[in-house]
Amino acid sequence: MSDTQVFRIWIKAPAEKIWTAITDPEWTAKYAYAAPQFYELKKGGRFYSTATDEMKAYSEANGWSLPEVIIDGEVLEAEPPRRLVQTWRMLMDPTTAAEPFTTLTYEIEDSAPGVCRVTITHHTPGAPATAAMIAGNTAADADGGGGWAWVLSDLKSLLETGKVLAEA
Repeated sequence: MSDTQVFRIWIKAPAEKIWTAITDPEWTAKYAYAAPQFYELKKGGRFYSTATDEMKAYSEANGWSLPEVIIDGEVLEAEPPRRLVQTWRMLMDPTTAAEPFTTLTYEIEDSAPGVCRVTITHHTPGAPATAAMIAGNTAADADGGGGWAWVLSDLKSLLETGKVLAEA
């Protein structure tokens, strides 16, 4: 698997709305894995995501527990509403938690009137478990396992229709 994975989607929404949906915990709790993400949007700022009650209940029902913070990192660059670069580490799984921080870049570019191209580039050198996880499992259902492609698809659905894929 490559140390660099690129995911891209076109969304009919202004850059500012997409930026907010990526960086505001009220929005991040609405789509994909529904785990709110918190950013200090400045160089050196903290990034983290917390487990939802549903995630905690699922893990406990299956005999394991989740940490309160399930993803962490640091903001390296924040250029609203166009570019966000951060470190990223998944803490939910002991294998990915033991790997080094990876680098995640969001780029939001105007593509056509009212349409933006959103590109996620995730560099994962030395983090093979993280690379496999973010690539997604094409056989996974909408409950999880779809990686960045699924996250972007759910974001697109929410911004364009007001509903996430599970509700569409």
